[in-house]
Amino acid sequence: MKRLLPLVILSLLLAACTPGKPALGAGFRFSTYGVPQKQEPEYWVSVGERMAAKFEGASPQGIWIVGNLYDRGVYLSFPCQTDAPDILCGPIDMNETALTLFDARGVKVWLQVESGNGDMLELIDLVLSRYGQHESVIGFGVDVEWYKSSDNPLGVPVSDEEAEEWSQAVRAHSPEYRLFLKHWDPAWMPPAYRNGIVFINDGQEFDNFDAMRTSFTAWGKHFAPAPVGYQFGYLSDRPWWIKMDDPAGQIGQALLDAIPNTVSLFWVDFTVLQVFPPES
Repeated sequence: MKRLLPLVILSLLLAACTPGKPALGAGFRFSTYGVPQKQEPEYWVSVGERMAAKFEGASPQGIWIVGNLYDRGVYLSFPCQTDAPDILCGPIDMNETALTLFDARGVKVWLQVESGNGDMLELIDLVLSRYGQHESVIGFGVDVEWYKSSDNPLGVPVSDEEAEEWSQAVRAHSPEYRLFLKHWDPAWMPPAYRNGIVFINDGQEFDNFDAMRTSFTAWGKHFAPAPVGYQFGYLSDRPWWIKMDDPAGQIGQALLDAIPNTVSLFWVDFTVLQVFPPES
């Protein structure tokens, strides 16, 4: 028994130090260009709450894009100082009010960039140094479709070395933070590195829901047991999801049933007003 005790203690210590599967989050993707009419932060809280209410145990969560593709680099929607080429700082802060409200209302958000050729480590530091004080912030996201790409949404595959470097840079701001990498093709994701990363699929243009579920299920299996998430609700898929009684709930629940390592579900802003109309 005495010989086993140190092993038991070691196992408990390792379990305590190993991050478990994140809690389920459900909500929205936000960008400055995705919604035809600007909506106030209270609307996004409402979407997060209504989306999360559809799934047992889910909490409101969103993707909040703070860096838009601009020319060959990225435009950040807040003031900052940097000498890095291909990073342009905005004149006013467009995120502080929303993040402060999210803090108060329990909405968790990822801060995402469309980097183009902007230096990723510099972007991580600029974004998380600016907003890391907010309790609502849970991590940093990279849309790989625009990584080192400005001409078409394809991007450059992320290496294991890059993924590790980015993940460590994110968690240097807080050990609780995670990195997400987003694309529709697993070949653009790091081949082996998984630590501290959520892999998000934003595939679209499916013939029907069965085709989406098959593709998304393959994504989940490819990265299992690492956590995965999904963006859906695109206009290209509207011909079939608009026929559902509850598109967000039915799609999301089917994915949860089929893909056990799912931790995030996001309805995209391009059609959010159709599925989550503003509440009076």
